[in-house]
Amino acid sequence: MKDSENSAIVSNMIITYQGIEFIKIQHGDTVLAFNPVSKNSKFKTPRFGADIALVGLNHEDMNGYDVVGLGDKEPFVIKGPGEYEVKELFIRGYGTDSDYGGERKFNTIYSLTVDSINVCFLGALSSTTITPEAREAMGQAEILFVPIGGNGVLSASEAYQFAVKLEPKIIIPIHFGAVGDKAALNTFIKEAGDDKVAPVDKLTIKRKDLEGKQAEVVVLQPLM
Repeated sequence: MKDSENSAIVSNMIITYQGIEFIKIQHGDTVLAFNPVSKNSKFKTPRFGADIALVGLNHEDMNGYDVVGLGDKEPFVIKGPGEYEVKELFIRGYGTDSDYGGERKFNTIYSLTVDSINVCFLGALSSTTITPEAREAMGQAEILFVPIGGNGVLSASEAYQFAVKLEPKIIIPIHFGAVGDKAALNTFIKEAGDDKVAPVDKLTIKRKDLEGKQAEVVVLQPLM
């Protein structure tokens, strides 16, 4: 394989949805795990080794940073608001509220740039009332992960309307299927006005693939 071809492969970002709010992003040799499901959760998801684990909510369905240590990978754990620099990635966390699990909890939104692509992970967000700093970070997002299942997080309808206002290139719904409103995904797709959206196993993307996109919904098939 030519060096130029190998470089192109390395520059791809690969995104998979493990289920609930558990997202895996891989870029080159670096693996990030967002809201990994813990071993104490009733939900079970695949295990893998991560370099960075980002926990947005202290709940067993989303705080399993200990299960993404595998082999020689032991994750650097981020568990709240602040600024972090890990493996040449600059990550910001912004505090919000969440009602997931039936009681008010503290949720963290994460914003970061991976291979020149701005990524924002809303986690278990339950209200669109957020700080100006968090909204500014969201407004810079090119790939936006948004919860859609209701029952403690945004409903499908309000999630889509909120996401579109932020003007990302790609919107990826999370928190559907085994958790929350069973009809959430269908409602979300209907709100997007594109009934041809079909789930895919993974999203493989690089910077130039975002050109010309505007609030395009990409549905990832949960791997759980």
